[in-house]
Amino acid sequence: MRSATRSFRVTALFHGAALLSGLLLGASWMAPGAAAQNIVPDTTARAGPGALPLEPTRTFEMTASEGSWISVDAHPGGEKLVFGLLGDLYTLPIDGGEATRITRGMAFDSQPRYGPDGEQIVFVSDRSGSEQIWVLDRSEEDTTQVSTGDNLRFHSPEWTPNGDYVIASRQTSLGDAATPWLYHVEGGTGTSLVDGPDDQRLSGAAFGADPEHVWFAQRSGAWEYNATFPEYQLAVYDRETGDLHERSSRFGSAFRPTLSPDGQWLAYGTRHDGQTGLRVRNRETGEERWLAFPVQRDDQESIATRDVYPGMSFTPDSEALIASYGGKLWRLPIGGGEPTEIPFSADVEIPMGPELDFDYPVSNAPRYTARQIRNAVPSPSGDRLAFTVLDRLYVMDYPNGTPRRLTDQDLIQAHPTWSPDGESIAYAAWSNDEGGHLYRVEASGGPDADHRGPRHVPAARVVARREPHRRSPWSGPRLPHVDQSYGSGGNG
Repeated sequence: MRSATRSFRVTALFHGAALLSGLLLGASWMAPGAAAQNIVPDTTARAGPGALPLEPTRTFEMTASEGSWISVDAHPGGEKLVFGLLGDLYTLPIDGGEATRITRGMAFDSQPRYGPDGEQIVFVSDRSGSEQIWVLDRSEEDTTQVSTGDNLRFHSPEWTPNGDYVIASRQTSLGDAATPWLYHVEGGTGTSLVDGPDDQRLSGAAFGADPEHVWFAQRSGAWEYNATFPEYQLAVYDRETGDLHERSSRFGSAFRPTLSPDGQWLAYGTRHDGQTGLRVRNRETGEERWLAFPVQRDDQESIATRDVYPGMSFTPDSEALIASYGGKLWRLPIGGGEPTEIPFSADVEIPMGPELDFDYPVSNAPRYTARQIRNAVPSPSGDRLAFTVLDRLYVMDYPNGTPRRLTDQDLIQAHPTWSPDGESIAYAAWSNDEGGHLYRVEASGGPDADHRGPRHVPAARVVARREPHRRSPWSGPRLPHVDQSYGSGGNG
């Protein structure tokens, strides 16, 4: 469901899921206009205890030509696309143009996929009050809830080739690994598709020409703090035997498998040198190459509630891949050549709840009480305390002294540890220009710290764990960790 805070802040207008599945990167403002034709509202969800609780009182409108995390699919006939943008679904001529909104309302609709007949579209929506799998029938302009259950989370629904079933990855909580479930389009409780370990995650179901084999991206667990690569690899599930076989071994992981209708091509996402790209594999020869690099950042380090990468689709003739990155939709020719942008213009209409507008006092005084003290360690004699506040190193007489900085370095300082004689303190530090280093400073303080590197500190041996010199905008700096004591010995 969408929510709102301040109307003058565009980024605060949308529910967190909207930020992941279609936050506009560039848009022009427009006056309120007529609604698009053939729109299916989410009025089917208004009854019952699970209905969306927030009634709209305002509307935000604009015209968008860009978006982020856009899942897109090509119509089986090849004449149009369907994609999700800011919680609504749109159709678009395959060569671009004016997008037509086909769902609207407070519900958040996303990740659409065309059925084999081209008339039905499966998608994820919270219009019942809980995220579920829904099917939109374009011929009848009606929606049907396919899945059931409370407090569930779904992503990446896909049709079976006969159009009778839908496969979607399901989580019972954010901490659980997503597992594929099979639902009949006429509804029911569904059934687990793959019999595997409880911590096995399988996302992004995909079919090619063979209806007996389903491709996934697999990993262990839902999420890992300070992730170590690879996180995902491609796997194919045999519906006849129940066997699951791994089909990739990339260090940067492999995810979002997408197969061509003729079965010859496999496209997928991976990470290389800190950036995400799309690769294509010729399944007849095994040869691979980059299809687009770099593209939109993947979601490997997070729980990936909208899958690791937005949905992609081959054209029905298997000659091009349709994908989104850089805020745009693109046609990527499989035979080689430059990607072609598929331009779109979408009239966005976002209903919002009541405005939450209240004053909250924020002090701008030059002196204030620090609310988080980190890495506090007493001196060997117990009469002084070293610690960090706001990434700066302090020392004080314990217990009633006045904290004072030990250096005037403009660095992130962390993990202080005392020398055995209590005369000096070693600590880790970080700067964007130089990376991470170890420093030593006299406990009495001084303007300059003694930088001796991670190996050589005179008169004592500091035990430290060295991390690679790297920095990611998602994970932050990696600091050396200094153990809480000096070792004995010489200069080694």
